[in-house]
Amino acid sequence: MLKIRVIPVLFLMNGLIVRSERFEDFKVIGNPLGELERYSEWLVDELVYSDITRDGDHDLRRDDHKTKNPGDKLAILRAVSESAHMPLTFGGRIGSLEEIDSYLLNGADKVLVNTLAWREPATVSRAAERHGAQAIMAGLDVRRVDGHPIVFVDQGRESTGQAPDVYARNLERAGAGEILVNSIDRDGCAEGYDLEVVRAVADAVSVPVIACGGAGDFSDFRAAIDEGGASAVAAGNLFHFTENSYKRAKTYLKDRAYDVRYPYPG
Repeated sequence: MLKIRVIPVLFLMNGLIVRSERFEDFKVIGNPLGELERYSEWLVDELVYSDITRDGDHDLRRDDHKTKNPGDKLAILRAVSESAHMPLTFGGRIGSLEEIDSYLLNGADKVLVNTLAWREPATVSRAAERHGAQAIMAGLDVRRVDGHPIVFVDQGRESTGQAPDVYARNLERAGAGEILVNSIDRDGCAEGYDLEVVRAVADAVSVPVIACGGAGDFSDFRAAIDEGGASAVAAGNLFHFTENSYKRAKTYLKDRAYDVRYPYPG
């Protein structure tokens, strides 16, 4: 049985780390390299960078913590990978097999694909054949429409019309080695994961499922594992604040007999 992973997710917009709420409201947190320092100190299991830029490109005018901001996604990936001491997933706005190749050749251990898996599943299959399914993390973003969960792509702007379990099976068939399930409605709201959706996806596939979107405190991690059947838990906003540090989250789970990697003394 694999250990339960706890995964911070950092959202990139125009080259800066932002916190998001319902995929609509964004606030700048800092520089992608500055944030990396904290997660390296915390010895995180792995780290996900997801580019959610919608308009324009990377903003070179702002430097946080006296750290120069790299000029594009590939430059950010190279800079991050040079300092990262954990497995690194990088993605968002990936549109081709060549981009997947480039990310994996420039420091990413995995790529995160989302809209590409909906529009060109054959491209994802080719990437999995070339690099192995373990290198492909597929994003599955869900919004409730009249109470029913529906998968959306293009950063929550385009409906696929498909239920999460159906969509998840298609992702697995396409070659995804794991699936990141994110709730658009709960993103940044600290109301807990959409456990019904997480459970539906976990029951539908044999690959690991990562719960994301809505974690407000560490008890939400337990619910995702116990009730949702998640193999891993992910959070963005929760880990941006010192009082909710990653180490405290791992200690919380370890003290309650969850099988987590615990590299801290004591």
